[in-house]
Amino acid sequence: MEPTTPKLSPLKQALLAIEELQARLARAEPTGSDPVAVIGMACRFPGGDDLASFWQTLATSADAISVVPPDRWDADALYDSNPDAPGRMSTRWGGFLNRVDGFDPEFFGISPREAASMDPQQRLLLEVSWEALEHSGQSSSEIAANRTGVFVGITGDEYAQLAYRSEDQSRFDAYFASGVARSVAAGRISYVLGVQGPNLSIDTACSSSLVAVHNACLHLRSGECRLALAAGVNVVLSPHVTMSFSKSHMMATDGRCKTFDSRADGFVRAEGCGVVVLKRLKDAEADGDRILAVIRGSAVNQDGRSSGLTAPNGAAQEAVIGQALAAAGVEGREIGYVEAHGTGTALGDPIEAHALAGALGKGRTEPLVVGS
Repeated sequence: MEPTTPKLSPLKQALLAIEELQARLARAEPTGSDPVAVIGMACRFPGGDDLASFWQTLATSADAISVVPPDRWDADALYDSNPDAPGRMSTRWGGFLNRVDGFDPEFFGISPREAASMDPQQRLLLEVSWEALEHSGQSSSEIAANRTGVFVGITGDEYAQLAYRSEDQSRFDAYFASGVARSVAAGRISYVLGVQGPNLSIDTACSSSLVAVHNACLHLRSGECRLALAAGVNVVLSPHVTMSFSKSHMMATDGRCKTFDSRADGFVRAEGCGVVVLKRLKDAEADGDRILAVIRGSAVNQDGRSSGLTAPNGAAQEAVIGQALAAAGVEGREIGYVEAHGTGTALGDPIEAHALAGALGKGRTEPLVVGS
Protein backbone atom coordinates (compact mmCIF):
# COMPACT_ATOMS: atom_id res chain seq x y z
CA MET A 1 0.00 0.00 0.00
CA GLU A 2 1.04 3.59 -0.66
CA PRO A 3 1.99 5.46 2.51
CA THR A 4 -0.53 8.15 3.35
CA THR A 5 0.43 11.70 4.28
CA PRO A 6 -0.99 12.60 7.66
CA LYS A 7 -3.67 15.23 7.38
CA LEU A 8 -2.69 18.53 8.98
CA SER A 9 -5.00 20.30 11.32
CA PRO A 10 -6.49 23.62 10.12
CA LEU A 11 -4.22 25.46 12.57
CA LYS A 12 -1.05 23.83 11.22
CA GLN A 13 -2.16 24.49 7.64
CA ALA A 14 -2.66 28.15 8.51
CA LEU A 15 0.80 28.36 10.13
CA LEU A 16 2.44 26.79 7.07
CA ALA A 17 0.61 29.22 4.82
CA ILE A 18 1.81 32.16 6.93
CA GLU A 19 5.41 30.90 6.81
CA GLU A 20 5.22 30.58 3.03
CA LEU A 21 3.82 34.10 2.68
CA GLN A 22 6.54 35.49 4.94
CA ALA A 23 9.21 33.76 2.86
CA ARG A 24 7.75 35.21 -0.35
CA LEU A 25 7.62 38.66 1.22
CA ALA A 26 11.24 38.44 2.33
CA ARG A 27 12.28 37.50 -1.20
CA ALA A 28 10.24 40.27 -2.83
CA GLU A 29 10.52 43.24 -0.50
CA PRO A 30 13.56 45.52 -0.40
CA THR A 31 15.51 45.96 2.82
CA GLY A 32 17.48 48.87 4.18
CA SER A 33 20.80 47.11 3.64
CA ASP A 34 20.38 45.86 0.06
CA PRO A 35 23.54 46.45 -2.01
CA VAL A 36 22.99 48.62 -5.08
CA ALA A 37 24.60 47.87 -8.45
CA VAL A 38 25.96 50.40 -10.92
CA ILE A 39 24.85 49.02 -14.30
CA GLY A 40 25.63 51.95 -16.59
CA MET A 41 27.30 55.35 -16.69
CA ALA A 42 28.29 58.23 -18.95
CA CYS A 43 30.16 61.50 -18.57
CA ARG A 44 31.33 64.80 -19.98
CA PHE A 45 34.40 66.08 -18.17
CA PRO A 46 37.40 68.27 -18.93
CA GLY A 47 39.80 65.92 -20.66
CA GLY A 48 37.09 63.44 -21.61
CA ASP A 49 33.83 63.72 -23.55
CA ASP A 50 33.05 60.07 -22.84
CA LEU A 51 34.10 57.25 -20.51
CA ALA A 52 36.96 55.99 -22.69
CA SER A 53 38.60 59.36 -23.24
CA PHE A 54 38.20 60.41 -19.60
CA TRP A 55 39.75 57.14 -18.43
CA GLN A 56 42.66 57.78 -20.80
CA THR A 57 43.14 61.20 -19.23
CA LEU A 58 43.26 59.63 -15.77
CA ALA A 59 45.48 56.71 -16.80
CA THR A 60 48.06 58.99 -18.43
CA SER A 61 47.89 61.67 -15.70
CA ALA A 62 47.05 64.25 -18.35
CA ASP A 63 46.37 67.82 -17.23
CA ALA A 64 42.85 68.97 -18.16
CA ILE A 65 43.15 72.44 -16.62
CA SER A 66 43.36 75.42 -18.97
CA VAL A 67 43.21 79.20 -19.03
CA VAL A 68 39.59 80.42 -18.95
CA PRO A 69 38.28 80.36 -22.56
CA PRO A 70 37.60 83.81 -24.03
CA ASP A 71 33.94 82.93 -24.67
CA ARG A 72 33.43 82.74 -20.88
CA TRP A 73 35.24 85.90 -19.75
CA ASP A 74 38.47 87.82 -20.30
CA ALA A 75 40.85 86.02 -17.93
CA ASP A 76 43.58 88.68 -18.13
CA ALA A 77 41.26 91.65 -17.69
CA LEU A 78 39.72 90.20 -14.52
CA TYR A 79 42.94 88.82 -13.00
CA ASP A 80 44.84 90.30 -10.09
CA SER A 81 47.41 88.46 -7.99
CA ASN A 82 45.93 90.17 -4.94
CA PRO A 83 42.81 88.12 -4.07
CA ASP A 84 41.31 91.11 -2.25
CA ALA A 85 41.42 93.41 -5.29
CA PRO A 86 37.85 94.66 -5.94
CA GLY A 87 36.17 93.24 -9.05
CA ARG A 88 39.08 90.89 -9.75
CA MET A 89 39.99 87.24 -9.18
CA SER A 90 43.28 85.64 -8.19
CA THR A 91 43.26 82.91 -10.85
CA ARG A 92 43.14 82.61 -14.65
CA TRP A 93 42.44 78.88 -14.59
CA GLY A 94 39.66 76.33 -14.65
CA GLY A 95 38.51 72.95 -15.94
CA PHE A 96 36.30 73.45 -18.99
CA LEU A 97 34.40 71.26 -21.43
CA ASN A 98 35.24 71.57 -25.12
CA ARG A 99 31.87 73.22 -25.70
CA VAL A 100 28.58 73.65 -23.86
CA ASP A 101 26.52 75.24 -26.65
CA GLY A 102 26.09 72.15 -28.87
CA PHE A 103 22.70 70.46 -28.54
CA ASP A 104 20.26 68.58 -30.79
CA PRO A 105 16.88 69.69 -29.40
CA GLU A 106 14.72 67.82 -31.92
CA PHE A 107 16.17 64.51 -30.74
CA PHE A 108 14.54 65.15 -27.36
CA GLY A 109 11.34 66.63 -28.79
CA ILE A 110 12.34 70.18 -27.87
CA SER A 111 11.99 73.16 -30.19
CA PRO A 112 15.10 75.22 -31.02
CA ARG A 113 13.40 78.27 -29.49
CA GLU A 114 12.87 76.48 -26.16
CA ALA A 115 16.41 75.06 -26.25
CA ALA A 116 17.84 78.59 -26.44
CA SER A 117 16.24 79.37 -23.06
CA MET A 118 17.50 76.16 -21.43
CA ASP A 119 20.45 76.27 -19.04
CA PRO A 120 23.31 74.26 -20.65
CA GLN A 121 23.23 72.13 -17.48
CA GLN A 122 19.76 70.89 -18.47
CA ARG A 123 20.98 70.11 -21.99
CA LEU A 124 24.00 68.20 -20.69
CA LEU A 125 21.86 66.20 -18.28
CA LEU A 126 19.55 65.07 -21.08
CA GLU A 127 22.44 64.01 -23.32
CA VAL A 128 24.47 62.24 -20.66
CA SER A 129 21.43 60.53 -19.07
CA TRP A 130 20.48 59.14 -22.48
CA GLU A 131 24.04 57.87 -23.03
CA ALA A 132 24.14 56.30 -19.56
CA LEU A 133 20.89 54.41 -20.23
CA GLU A 134 22.26 53.22 -23.57
CA HIS A 135 25.44 52.09 -21.78
CA SER A 136 23.30 50.16 -19.28
CA GLY A 137 21.44 48.32 -22.05
CA GLN A 138 18.01 49.24 -20.71
CA SER A 139 15.19 49.32 -23.27
CA SER A 140 12.55 52.04 -23.25
CA SER A 141 9.93 49.53 -22.07
CA GLU A 142 12.16 48.48 -19.14
CA ILE A 143 12.77 52.11 -18.20
CA ALA A 144 9.04 52.79 -18.04
CA ALA A 145 8.15 49.52 -16.29
CA ASN A 146 10.79 49.95 -13.59
CA ARG A 147 9.30 53.12 -12.06
CA THR A 148 12.56 54.89 -12.87
CA GLY A 149 13.67 57.57 -10.41
CA VAL A 150 15.83 60.59 -11.25
CA PHE A 151 18.17 62.25 -8.72
CA VAL A 152 20.28 65.22 -9.83
CA GLY A 153 22.97 67.10 -7.91
CA ILE A 154 23.01 70.69 -9.18
CA THR A 155 24.19 73.86 -7.42
CA GLY A 156 24.79 76.56 -10.03
CA ASP A 157 22.50 79.00 -11.83
CA GLU A 158 25.06 81.04 -13.77
CA TYR A 159 23.07 80.88 -17.03
CA ALA A 160 20.16 82.56 -15.26
CA GLN A 161 22.49 85.13 -13.71
CA LEU A 162 23.82 86.07 -17.16
CA ALA A 163 20.26 86.66 -18.32
CA TYR A 164 19.37 88.75 -15.27
CA ARG A 165 22.37 91.01 -15.89
CA SER A 166 21.60 91.27 -19.60
CA GLU A 167 20.08 94.35 -21.22
CA ASP A 168 18.10 92.06 -23.55
CA GLN A 169 14.60 91.78 -22.10
CA SER A 170 13.52 89.47 -24.94
CA ARG A 171 15.42 86.63 -23.22
CA PHE A 172 12.60 86.36 -20.67
CA ASP A 173 10.22 84.40 -22.87
CA ALA A 174 7.71 81.65 -22.03
CA TYR A 175 10.50 79.09 -21.76
CA PHE A 176 12.94 81.02 -19.55
CA ALA A 177 11.50 80.11 -16.12
CA SER A 178 11.48 76.37 -16.82
CA GLY A 179 14.77 76.63 -18.69
CA VAL A 180 16.73 77.86 -15.68
CA ALA A 181 14.86 76.24 -12.75
CA ARG A 182 17.00 73.71 -10.92
CA SER A 183 13.91 71.63 -10.15
CA VAL A 184 13.31 71.28 -13.89
CA ALA A 185 16.86 70.01 -14.43
CA ALA A 186 15.74 66.69 -12.94
CA GLY A 187 12.09 66.97 -13.95
CA ARG A 188 12.86 67.37 -17.64
CA ILE A 189 14.67 64.01 -17.68
CA SER A 190 11.61 62.22 -16.29
CA TYR A 191 9.43 64.12 -18.76
CA VAL A 192 11.52 63.14 -21.80
CA LEU A 193 11.76 59.50 -20.66
CA GLY A 194 8.09 59.38 -19.70
CA VAL A 195 8.80 57.92 -16.25
CA GLN A 196 6.91 58.59 -13.03
CA GLY A 197 9.31 57.51 -10.29
CA PRO A 198 10.65 59.88 -7.61
CA ASN A 199 12.37 62.97 -8.97
CA LEU A 200 14.69 65.25 -6.96
CA SER A 201 17.09 68.10 -7.70
CA ILE A 202 19.58 68.29 -4.83
CA ASP A 203 21.89 71.11 -3.74
CA THR A 204 24.31 70.27 -0.94
CA ALA A 205 27.25 72.17 -2.46
CA CYS A 206 30.31 70.00 -3.11
CA SER A 207 28.56 66.79 -2.08
CA SER A 208 25.48 67.25 -4.29
CA SER A 209 26.17 64.39 -6.72
CA LEU A 210 27.10 61.97 -3.91
CA VAL A 211 23.94 62.90 -2.00
CA ALA A 212 22.01 62.27 -5.22
CA VAL A 213 23.50 58.75 -5.31
CA HIS A 214 22.67 58.26 -1.62
CA ASN A 215 19.05 59.28 -2.17
CA ALA A 216 18.76 57.07 -5.23
CA CYS A 217 19.92 54.10 -3.12
CA LEU A 218 17.37 54.90 -0.40
CA HIS A 219 14.51 55.02 -2.90
CA LEU A 220 15.64 51.82 -4.60
CA ARG A 221 15.78 50.01 -1.27
CA SER A 222 12.37 51.31 -0.26
CA GLY A 223 10.85 50.00 -3.48
CA GLU A 224 9.71 53.44 -4.71
CA CYS A 225 11.64 52.77 -7.90
CA ARG A 226 13.37 49.72 -9.42
CA LEU A 227 15.77 51.70 -11.62
CA ALA A 228 17.40 55.05 -10.85
CA LEU A 229 19.52 57.68 -12.54
CA ALA A 230 21.86 59.61 -10.23
CA ALA A 231 23.66 62.59 -11.71
CA GLY A 232 25.77 65.64 -11.03
CA VAL A 233 26.26 68.66 -13.29
CA ASN A 234 28.02 72.03 -13.21
CA VAL A 235 28.78 74.62 -15.88
CA VAL A 236 30.99 77.67 -15.27
CA LEU A 237 29.68 80.62 -17.27
CA SER A 238 30.11 83.68 -15.08
CA PRO A 239 33.19 85.14 -13.31
CA HIS A 240 31.33 86.36 -10.25
CA VAL A 241 31.37 83.17 -8.14
CA THR A 242 35.10 82.82 -8.80
CA MET A 243 35.57 86.42 -7.69
CA SER A 244 33.75 85.68 -4.45
CA PHE A 245 35.83 82.54 -3.82
CA SER A 246 38.96 84.58 -4.47
CA LYS A 247 37.95 87.04 -1.77
CA SER A 248 37.67 84.07 0.60
CA HIS A 249 41.21 83.02 -0.44
CA MET A 250 39.87 79.67 -1.70
CA MET A 251 41.32 79.71 -5.23
CA ALA A 252 44.66 78.08 -6.10
CA THR A 253 46.76 80.74 -7.81
CA ASP A 254 48.28 78.25 -10.29
CA GLY A 255 44.97 76.52 -11.06
CA ARG A 256 46.13 73.26 -9.45
CA CYS A 257 44.53 71.76 -6.33
CA LYS A 258 47.48 70.53 -4.26
CA THR A 259 45.58 68.40 -1.76
CA PHE A 260 47.45 67.18 1.36
CA ASP A 261 50.50 69.17 0.26
CA SER A 262 52.37 71.86 2.16
CA ARG A 263 51.94 74.07 -0.95
CA ALA A 264 48.14 73.81 -0.80
CA ASP A 265 46.59 77.21 -1.46
CA GLY A 266 43.07 76.40 -2.65
CA PHE A 267 41.13 74.64 -5.38
CA VAL A 268 40.21 75.27 -9.02
CA ARG A 269 36.67 75.54 -10.37
CA ALA A 270 35.60 73.14 -13.10
CA GLU A 271 32.55 71.90 -14.97
CA GLY A 272 31.14 68.64 -16.24
CA CYS A 273 28.34 66.11 -16.01
CA GLY A 274 28.24 62.51 -14.81
CA VAL A 275 25.36 60.03 -14.64
CA VAL A 276 25.18 56.51 -13.19
CA VAL A 277 22.35 54.00 -13.67
CA LEU A 278 21.47 52.05 -10.52
CA LYS A 279 19.46 48.96 -9.52
CA ARG A 280 19.35 46.85 -6.40
CA LEU A 281 22.01 44.20 -6.82
CA LYS A 282 19.50 41.34 -6.61
CA ASP A 283 17.37 42.94 -9.34
CA ALA A 284 20.38 43.55 -11.58
CA GLU A 285 21.47 39.93 -11.20
CA ALA A 286 17.93 38.68 -11.88
CA ASP A 287 17.73 40.85 -15.02
CA GLY A 288 21.15 39.76 -16.31
CA ASP A 289 22.57 43.31 -16.25
CA ARG A 290 26.27 44.02 -16.53
CA ILE A 291 27.45 45.05 -13.05
CA LEU A 292 30.20 47.69 -13.06
CA ALA A 293 30.38 48.30 -9.30
CA VAL A 294 28.43 47.73 -6.09
CA ILE A 295 27.41 50.35 -3.51
CA ARG A 296 27.20 48.58 -0.15
CA GLY A 297 26.52 51.53 2.12
CA SER A 298 26.31 55.30 2.32
CA ALA A 299 25.42 57.95 4.88
CA VAL A 300 24.71 61.67 5.14
CA ASN A 301 25.14 64.15 7.98
CA GLN A 302 25.98 67.84 8.47
CA ASP A 303 28.87 69.59 10.18
CA GLY A 304 26.60 71.49 12.54
CA ARG A 305 28.41 74.22 14.45
CA SER A 306 32.13 74.38 13.67
CA SER A 307 34.70 77.17 13.71
CA GLY A 308 32.91 78.82 10.78
CA LEU A 309 30.09 78.31 8.27
CA THR A 310 32.45 77.02 5.57
CA ALA A 311 34.88 75.30 7.95
CA PRO A 312 34.76 71.48 8.17
CA ASN A 313 34.03 69.59 11.39
CA GLY A 314 36.35 66.62 11.93
CA ALA A 315 34.12 64.87 14.46
CA ALA A 316 31.13 65.04 12.09
CA GLN A 317 33.23 63.71 9.20
CA GLU A 318 34.45 60.80 11.30
CA ALA A 319 30.87 60.07 12.41
CA VAL A 320 29.43 59.95 8.89
CA ILE A 321 32.18 57.61 7.73
CA GLY A 322 31.32 55.33 10.65
CA GLN A 323 27.64 55.42 9.69
CA ALA A 324 28.46 54.47 6.10
CA LEU A 325 30.66 51.59 7.27
CA ALA A 326 27.87 50.34 9.52
CA ALA A 327 25.37 50.53 6.65
CA ALA A 328 27.77 48.57 4.44
CA GLY A 329 28.55 45.99 7.12
CA VAL A 330 32.33 46.42 6.81
CA GLU A 331 35.13 47.39 9.18
CA GLY A 332 37.22 50.51 8.68
CA ARG A 333 40.39 48.44 8.40
CA GLU A 334 38.92 46.69 5.33
CA ILE A 335 38.86 49.91 3.30
CA GLY A 336 41.88 50.11 0.99
CA TYR A 337 41.29 53.36 -0.88
CA VAL A 338 39.49 56.64 -0.21
CA GLU A 339 38.64 59.29 -2.78
CA ALA A 340 38.81 62.35 -0.53
CA HIS A 341 37.00 65.66 -0.81
CA GLY A 342 40.43 67.28 -0.87
CA THR A 343 39.81 71.02 -0.63
CA GLY A 344 43.48 71.76 -1.09
CA THR A 345 43.47 74.22 1.79
CA ALA A 346 45.57 74.50 4.93
CA LEU A 347 42.37 74.44 7.00
CA GLY A 348 40.38 71.64 5.38
CA ASP A 349 43.05 69.10 4.45
CA PRO A 350 44.37 68.31 7.96
CA ILE A 351 40.82 68.02 9.35
CA GLU A 352 39.84 65.55 6.63
CA ALA A 353 43.04 63.53 7.02
CA HIS A 354 42.58 63.22 10.78
CA ALA A 355 38.92 62.21 10.34
CA LEU A 356 39.96 59.45 7.93
CA ALA A 357 42.60 58.25 10.38
CA GLY A 358 40.09 58.19 13.22
CA ALA A 359 37.41 56.34 11.25
CA LEU A 360 39.58 53.95 9.23
CA GLY A 361 42.90 53.70 11.08
CA LYS A 362 42.06 51.34 13.96
CA GLY A 363 43.48 47.82 13.62
CA ARG A 364 44.94 48.36 10.15
CA THR A 365 47.65 46.05 8.85
CA GLU A 366 47.83 47.64 5.38
CA PRO A 367 48.25 51.33 4.54
CA LEU A 368 45.22 53.36 3.51
CA VAL A 369 45.66 54.93 0.09
CA VAL A 370 44.05 58.37 -0.23
CA GLY A 371 43.51 60.32 -3.44
CA SER A 372 41.57 63.36 -4.54
